[in-house]
Amino acid sequence: MHTLKERAMHVVFLLTACVSIAAVVLICVFLFANGVPAIAEIGVFKFLFGTEWRPENNIFGILPMIVGSLYVTAGALVIGVPVGILTAVFMARFCPPKLHKILTPAIGLMAGIPSVVYGFFGLVVLVPFVRENIGGRGMSVLTASVLLWLMILPTIVSVSESAIRAVPNTYYEGALALGATHERSVFFTVVPAAKSGIFAGIVLGVGRAIGETMAVMMVAGNQPLIPDSLTDGVRTLTTNIVMEMGYSTDLHREALIGTAVVLFVFVLLINVSFSLLKRKGAKA
Repeated sequence: MHTLKERAMHVVFLLTACVSIAAVVLICVFLFANGVPAIAEIGVFKFLFGTEWRPENNIFGILPMIVGSLYVTAGALVIGVPVGILTAVFMARFCPPKLHKILTPAIGLMAGIPSVVYGFFGLVVLVPFVRENIGGRGMSVLTASVLLWLMILPTIVSVSESAIRAVPNTYYEGALALGATHERSVFFTVVPAAKSGIFAGIVLGVGRAIGETMAVMMVAGNQPLIPDSLTDGVRTLTTNIVMEMGYSTDLHREALIGTAVVLFVFVLLINVSFSLLKRKGAKA
């Protein structure tokens, strides 16, 4: 009976894994089957490096959206990764137990807040603040980056804290035995040992940042132009798809699906790059 149950669960796990893989394959087939022909019809170079997006004239250049996605995601990571990792280190090794009981559910609550609520917060609080204190219209690369930083922070903190807590305590005790201080033991022994999990948190944060739509659409300005400064408005790849998919037809609709293909490849390249970087760090 015990062996029969194990075999049954083995079949169940195999089927669920196959369903997940099949779903990913179907999504890829749909995207590439509908998007690649449109990219070929428009021209790969014109589509990827064109600086004008005018569907009414059948001009589809997504370079401004690519640049906008890169700027906003990079800005969120520049702020979010150091703050997230340091917060995780504090919660795992420095935070008093009473304070930890308060911070943990608060961070979990941040992760559960809907994107549109973040967008409304950015529209009401961040946009006026940037407009009055920094300049520009307020709807800009900077505003979108700060908002995305708040959105990816819970992911980076929770995953990184779990990775740090998973490091055997003997690492920390060994560093103390060699004469290191508490701070040096944590930052030079425990944190490097948890870098694999920390990288995983960063990758998840990147995925959340680059795939976010609603919140960014509300604060980024949605201008299909390459920004000259942090206070200029931008339009990201995801925002471009959401804004125009509802009324698009024919080549316009296929071009938007082609935009999704570029976004898919973009996320894939980022994940592969992080994986290679993690392997290189492990070998070093």
